[in-house]
Amino acid sequence: MERFEFTYPAQDSLPGHAQAGVVGSGDLEALYEPKAGTMLTIRVATSVDGSHGLWQRFFDHLAGVRQLPAGQLDINDFGATPGVARLRIEQVFEEASDVY
Repeated sequence: MERFEFTYPAQDSLPGHAQAGVVGSGDLEALYEPKAGTMLTIRVATSVDGSHGLWQRFFDHLAGVRQLPAGQLDINDFGATPGVARLRIEQVFEEASDVY
C-alpha cells in the first residue's frame, strides 16, 4: 500500500462534503471535504505499488482540463482504471456542489 499527497491551485470550495465509490470493491473511493483557501490537497492511498508517477500525470491532466475546488480530496484506490478514477472524482465534485 502506497500513500502520497499532491497540492494544486484551486478555485472556491464546493458547499458540501461528498463521497463516491466503495472502498475495497476493486474500484475507487473518493471523498471530498470543502476548505477555505486557494488549494486542493489530494491524498492518495493505493494498492498499486509504483503508481506515484501515474497519479501525478492524472492530476496534472485533470487540473489542466477543469477548475479544481479548494479543499481536500481523499482517494482510496484498489486498482481502478483511469476512466473509473476520473468518473469517481467528477461524481464526488458534482455531489459536493449540490446542496439541498
